Amino acid sequence: MTVYFIGAGPGAADLITVRGARTLAACGVCLYAGSLVPRELLAECPPGARLIDTAQLDLDAITGEMVRAHEEGHDVARLHSGDPSVFSAVAEQMRRLDAAGVPYEVVPGVPAFAAAAAALKRELTVPTVGQTVILTRVAQRATPMPEGEDLATLGRSGALLVLHLAAMYVDRVVDELLPHYGADCPAAVVAMASRPDEVVLRGTLADIADQVKAAGIVRTAVILVGRTLAADRFRDSHLYSADRERPHAAGEGACGAAGDVRADASAVDAP
Repeated sequence: MTVYFIGAGPGAADLITVRGARTLAACGVCLYAGSLVPRELLAECPPGARLIDTAQLDLDAITGEMVRAHEEGHDVARLHSGDPSVFSAVAEQMRRLDAAGVPYEVVPGVPAFAAAAAALKRELTVPTVGQTVILTRVAQRATPMPEGEDLATLGRSGALLVLHLAAMYVDRVVDELLPHYGADCPAAVVAMASRPDEVVLRGTLADIADQVKAAGIVRTAVILVGRTLAADRFRDSHLYSADRERPHAAGEGACGAAGDVRADASAVDAP
């Protein structure tokens, strides 16, 4: 049987993907992070499914539950908040499943930074202003950051920074980024993105820390810092430019569809 690492999305139950919901509905065992995954999603599990809250379990206990379910002939849904590719700790679970000979697949989910951008109503990559997004965190009580990935180093890029797991240390974030971005650089914090109790704060590096502390935000939030957050004067992208040469449709039916796909594909390389 198979373990499915499923991205549950940023918080709202209806932001799980169609594939994620269908996979969840087909698994006899579901392991979920009770403090992060919306409880409404558990209603997608089939009747009689074994539901296991992993909030109080360590890695060996979690892996043991997945291996046991596999040996009993059950497919397993391992629900993670956001998308499994970012700050989800799935790599160590996969390593143990590899050692145990248990097959697994990954079902992507909507990441927290995408939900934050939606709440802010901002595109994070804006022509001539910023085309790079760095997803990172800060090291405090968690695993140390690798050499060269500290905020001072990343800040030299001037790229839009999205910091996970950092709201509690917002003063430190501001202090380390001020020399590179300046006090007037746009900043935002989105807590509980996509949930009914979502909180959106907008400001600059000069005032965002005070806003975060006044709102009492310490977790389940992302901090965004960069010029694209307030960009309003920028060149239109080349994607829909009237000056861009567009291939003529190849005809009706399958050929026409193929022509449309080629046109769209060629546009992707020319923002």
